[in-house]
Amino acid sequence: MKRGRNNDIIKEQAGECMVIFLKNWKRKVLRYKIYRFCLGLALAVSCTSLTGLLYYYIDSSIPSIINLRAGEEETFHLGIPAKAEIVSVSDQGVSNIPQGAVDIDLSRTVTMKAGENASFQMQVKLFGFFPIKQVGIRVIKDQELIPVGVPIGIYVKTDGVLVVGTGEFQGPDGVDRSPAKHILKSGDYIRKVDGVEVTEKDEFIEKVRKSGGTAMVLTLERDGELIQVQVKPELDAAGEYKIGAWVRDNAQGVGTMTYIDNQGNFGALGHGINDVDTSTLMHMEDGTLYQTEIVDIKKGATGDPGEMTGMIIYSEDRILGDITYNSYQGIFGVCNSRALAMGVREPLPIGLKQEIQKGKAQILCTVDGTTKYYDVEITDIHLDHDNVNRGIELTVVDPELLEITGGIVQGMSGSPIIQNGKFIGAVTHVLVQDATRGYGIFIENMLEH
Repeated sequence: MKRGRNNDIIKEQAGECMVIFLKNWKRKVLRYKIYRFCLGLALAVSCTSLTGLLYYYIDSSIPSIINLRAGEEETFHLGIPAKAEIVSVSDQGVSNIPQGAVDIDLSRTVTMKAGENASFQMQVKLFGFFPIKQVGIRVIKDQELIPVGVPIGIYVKTDGVLVVGTGEFQGPDGVDRSPAKHILKSGDYIRKVDGVEVTEKDEFIEKVRKSGGTAMVLTLERDGELIQVQVKPELDAAGEYKIGAWVRDNAQGVGTMTYIDNQGNFGALGHGINDVDTSTLMHMEDGTLYQTEIVDIKKGATGDPGEMTGMIIYSEDRILGDITYNSYQGIFGVCNSRALAMGVREPLPIGLKQEIQKGKAQILCTVDGTTKYYDVEITDIHLDHDNVNRGIELTVVDPELLEITGGIVQGMSGSPIIQNGKFIGAVTHVLVQDATRGYGIFIENMLEH
C-alpha cells in the first residue's frame, strides 16, 4: 500500500511538472509569436517608410517642368535610380515618337537638344519599372533681362473690398452683437451690395451705415466662385449700423525691382503680395510702383528678421509704372520712362535651373543708397517645380552686407541673383532662425506669368 501511494505521489508530481512545462512552453511559443509579429511589423513599417522616403526624395528631385533653349544643347544631372521615356506631343496630344524609341538613364548626365515650337513629355519610372512622375519639357527662346536691384514702393488696389475678419460690437443694450459672424469669411471679396458694385472700403462702410437695419444682399467672391449672402446690420452703442466685419481695399509696402525686359516690362519681389492678416494672395484691381528711398534698416538677428524701411511719396512725379499682375511668382507690369532709366546695367542671359551650381554667386541690391553686387553662396538647389519661391537656398557671405543688414532682410525680396554671368533668380525669403540664410526663386519661374 505504501509503495502504491508513493507511486501515485510521483505520478501526481510528474503530472504537475508536465503541466508547468506545457504552460511555460506555451508562454514561450506565444512570446515567440509576439516577438516575430512585432519584428515583422517593424520590418514592414521600416520598408514602407524607406520606400516612402525614397519616393519623396526622387519625386522632389525631379522638376515638373524642364525648360530647354531652342536649338541649344542643355545638360542636367539628376542622379536618381530612375529611367525615363520621352515622347513628342502634338497639338492633338499625339506623340510622333515611337514608344520606347527615346529612353534615358536619369542616374547619369543627360544632354538634350530640341528645335523651336516643340513640346515633349517625359515619363519617369523608378528603377525603370514603376511610373512615378510626368515631366513636361518645354522649348523656350533664349532671353536677356536687365537686372535692376532698386527699392520700390508698392501700392495695390484690391479687386473688391477684402474681408479681413469678423468680430463683435456692443449694442445699445450692452449686449454683444456679430451680424456677419458665420456669414462672411476671412479672405472674401465683397463685389456688390444689393446688386450695386463697390470698390472702396469707405463706400461699403457708408452703405452699411445708411442701411437703416434692412438686410443687405452681398455678392462675394469666395474661393474663386461668386456667391450671394444676406447680412442684417445692427445698431452699435453709438447708434450707428454695423455688421461686425473688418475690411480693406488696398495694400502698401516696399520691395525690390528684379528685372526689366526688352519690351519695357518689369518683374519684382519674386513672390506675390499677400494680405497681412489673411495671408492669402490679394486679388488686384490695379496697382502702382513708386520711387522710394530707404530711410532705415533694422539688422536681422536670430529669431528676429530685419527690415528695410522706405519712404514712399504718393505723387505723380514719383510713379515708376503700373502693376498689372499679382501672382505667386511676383508682381509684374509696365515701366514708364523714369523706371526705364533705372535699367542702367547691361542685359544678361537667363540661366535655367539645370545650369545653376552650388557655390559662389552674387545678389544685386540697394542698402546704402548705392546699387551694387554682394557675394552669396548657393548651398542647395531644389529642382521640383512645385517649390515655386524656394528653389534656391543661399547664404550671405559678403562682410559689407552682413555689417549693414545682418544678412537678408524684409524689403530685399526681388533682389536679382547672378551666377557665372547669367541671371538665375531673385531673393524671396529669409530664414527667421538665421538671417544670413534665405531662399530664392528661379528666374524661369518668374517668367512663366
